Amino acid sequence: MAFWKRKKEDAYISLGLNRPPTAEEEAIAQQPDAQQERNLYAEPEGQEGFFDRFKQAVAATRESLSEKIESVVGGKRRIDASVLDQLEEALIGADIGVQTSLEIIEKARQQVNRNQLDDLYELKRLIKDELREILLATGRNRRQGTVASEAEVPLDIKPYILLIVGVNGVGKTTTIGKLAHRIKSEGNEVMICAADTFRAAANDQLAIWAERSGVPLIQQKPGTDPSAVLYDSIGAARARNADVLIVDTAGRLHTKTNLMQELEKMRRVAGRDIEGAPHEVLLIIDAVTGQNGLEQARHFTRAVPVTGLVLTKLDGTAKGGIVIAIAKELGIPIRYVGIGEKINDLVEFSPEAYIESLFD
Repeated sequence: MAFWKRKKEDAYISLGLNRPPTAEEEAIAQQPDAQQERNLYAEPEGQEGFFDRFKQAVAATRESLSEKIESVVGGKRRIDASVLDQLEEALIGADIGVQTSLEIIEKARQQVNRNQLDDLYELKRLIKDELREILLATGRNRRQGTVASEAEVPLDIKPYILLIVGVNGVGKTTTIGKLAHRIKSEGNEVMICAADTFRAAANDQLAIWAERSGVPLIQQKPGTDPSAVLYDSIGAARARNADVLIVDTAGRLHTKTNLMQELEKMRRVAGRDIEGAPHEVLLIIDAVTGQNGLEQARHFTRAVPVTGLVLTKLDGTAKGGIVIAIAKELGIPIRYVGIGEKINDLVEFSPEAYIESLFD
C-alpha cells in the first residue's frame, strides 16, 4: 500500500474508496488479497473495469505470447521435446528473458521426465503460475537500499518525497502529471518540483501537466542548480502543509557520470532537510524499448537506490514480457504502469491482473 494511503486513518480509504464502504465492500475486504484486489477494482456496470483495462493494455503482448503458445500446443496430444523447445522460443520472443524462459522450461522438462506433467493444459498453467510467482516474490522481497521502505517512514513525515528518474523520452513528465493527479484524487495535498533545469521545454511540459492535475508547480529559471530548486520546493511544500512532493529530475543517460553525481547531490539535500528523504525513487522505463529498458534499469540501480519502477506505454508493445525480466533480474517492485494517454491511464501494477490478462 502506498504511503499516502497507509497514513489515512479512515478504514474506507485503505480500500481505495472516497466514501464509507458498503456492506458488500466490507465483505470483500475480508477476502484473500488476490480476490480482494480483483473485486475492489471491479467498477460498476457500464464502466471500464480495472481488469478490462489491463487486458486491453497487454493485448499486443497477449497475442504475441498466448497465441504462440496455442500454436505450439494446439492439436498436440502429448508434451515432447519439440513442444518444450518451441515454448522456450515463444517466451524469449515476448522479452520475458532468456534466463527466466530457460528456468521455466527446465522445470517443465523435469516434471515431464518424472511423469508428473503430461497434460498440455497443465503445462500452460505451470508457465502462468511461474510468471505470477516471479512478480509476487518481487513485491514480497523488496530490495532494501539507503532509501527507507514505506513501512519504515514515520506517519508524521511531511512532505513525503518521490524522486522521479529516467532517461529522456520514456514518458517521465507525463507520468509525473498522472501520478500527481492520482495521489491528489486520493485526498492528499500534492506539489511538483521542476528540477529538470537543463531543458527549457521541460518546465513548460511539466507546467501543462501540473495544470491538468490541479497541482502547484515550483520552478525556477533554466540553468538553476537542481538541488537549489529542490531545497526551495521542500520549503514551499512545508509552508503549504503538502503531503507529497514529486520531484522531476533531468532526463539523463545512465552512462553520464556527472549527471548521476548530480542526482546523488539531490538525494543528500533532500535527506538533510527531511528525515529519510527521498522516501521513494521511482525509475521510469518505456516498455516498448524491451531489453534496452532492462539495460537502463541495470545502470540506474547501480547509481541510485531505486525503490520502484513505473513502466510506460505498456499498451504499445508486443514485448510486454519485459515486466517479468525486470522483476526477475533486479528484484525491484513495479509500482505503476501506463496503459494509455489519458490522465487516468496510470494504474497501480497488479501481478494478478497482469498475468490473468496475458493468458485470458
